Amino acid sequence: MAPTKNVRTISQEAFDELVKENIDDLGMDPAEALEDAIQTLSLQGVDLSGIVKCVPGEGGIKDHPAMQCLDKLNQLNADSKDKFGGQDLVQITALLNDLSELCISNKEDSGNAAIVAKNGGIELVCSICSKIPTESRHCLVSCFKAMASLLTDVQSTESFRASGGPKIVVGILSDGIRDFDILNSGFTVVAAAASGNEVVKQSFMDLQVDELILQVLSGQTQGSIQSLYDAIHVLLTSDDNRVVASEVYGYARRFAKIGIAKALVESLHGGPSSPSLVSASIALKAVAVNDEICKSIADAGGIDVLLKCVDDSGEQRNKTVARACCSLLSKLAGSDSNKSAIVEKGGLDKLIKLSARFSDDPSVLQEVMAIISVLCLRSPDNATRAIEAGAGDLAIQAMQKFPAAQPMQRSSCLMIRNLVVRNPENRTLLLNNGIDKFIRKAKENHESCKDAATDALRDLGLDNYNS
Repeated sequence: MAPTKNVRTISQEAFDELVKENIDDLGMDPAEALEDAIQTLSLQGVDLSGIVKCVPGEGGIKDHPAMQCLDKLNQLNADSKDKFGGQDLVQITALLNDLSELCISNKEDSGNAAIVAKNGGIELVCSICSKIPTESRHCLVSCFKAMASLLTDVQSTESFRASGGPKIVVGILSDGIRDFDILNSGFTVVAAAASGNEVVKQSFMDLQVDELILQVLSGQTQGSIQSLYDAIHVLLTSDDNRVVASEVYGYARRFAKIGIAKALVESLHGGPSSPSLVSASIALKAVAVNDEICKSIADAGGIDVLLKCVDDSGEQRNKTVARACCSLLSKLAGSDSNKSAIVEKGGLDKLIKLSARFSDDPSVLQEVMAIISVLCLRSPDNATRAIEAGAGDLAIQAMQKFPAAQPMQRSSCLMIRNLVVRNPENRTLLLNNGIDKFIRKAKENHESCKDAATDALRDLGLDNYNS
């Protein structure tokens, strides 16, 4: 693991003392003293998250609502050596609800969450969680919600790991395998804890969370568990910048090997009306990391159900579903056998039809062009069929209509390359329709389009492609 960048911190006591010195030694009024301390420390690169910033005499850390809640929980936890029971559970549930509300309402800047975490809140909530009886489902759900609200950065997720959080959470999820609320709140914790932390991902994988996920996916009866798909995506995403080489590729192969890819395909059958379709698509895309897995997804009916979702999303004008399905199809089309299957099943016509229905949305057009680009890569036959379906007209009309849509302009340039690089007849057709002027405009207006536009002009056979 790469070394962690050192961040300067300060204790609450040192911060309060600096404010007091500004008042006593420099004669500042309280408000000015507080503002000066904040500015001075910020300029010095000191991390002030978790610090209660208040004027002396107008309330300190002990008067902070989140800290008062934490103190009460601390007392209840200290008084119980084993499992909680009776009235304690009622009080703990109410306090945990208050704590999560205080942290969630201020989560944008991690104000209250950081204060609680800095003062031992994560360690305390993990300890409380381990003492809640399995049958006390309301208290467990409240505990999970509070825990998730505190996991906002690497420091907090490391505290969670060091406190045995992964083992506690997986143990409770395994016992509550048929309880929707426990599963939903518990996998929310898994997603929050594993986000940006490779070591926590490994901890969950060591605890065989993949087996647990498959068990839940296979037994879903009360509706889809949204957080489950989020957890899969996070566990399989390389997002820890401290790590030189992530292990998530191997985790994805493990997920596919035990059957999670096939189970996720089943989750897609609900179509656009399913609230979890987009999340399930994103999760399945994270699992599809190699040719073998992409083929297995197709063999399980993945291409058929996605093409149906493409049609349905167009009819229902659901652009979020349309983008997610096209993005997943693009990933699956990385397999040459899947390319052929998508085209043979009428995929190109369905995609052009989708683009017509979302002709005013460059974000959908971008995804449509991205998958057509993949389908035509190293496949002149598919490039011919794409032009016949209307891909050339799509490129011209979209580039003309949305000159400021940089990602779409770049996707169009990439698609044009693959349409013409092995198909001279397509070059003539597109040049006769003036495609080069739109490519040059994209190259001129968007820095990120320069390379793709230059390559497209070159593959169109133009001598002055660099100008």
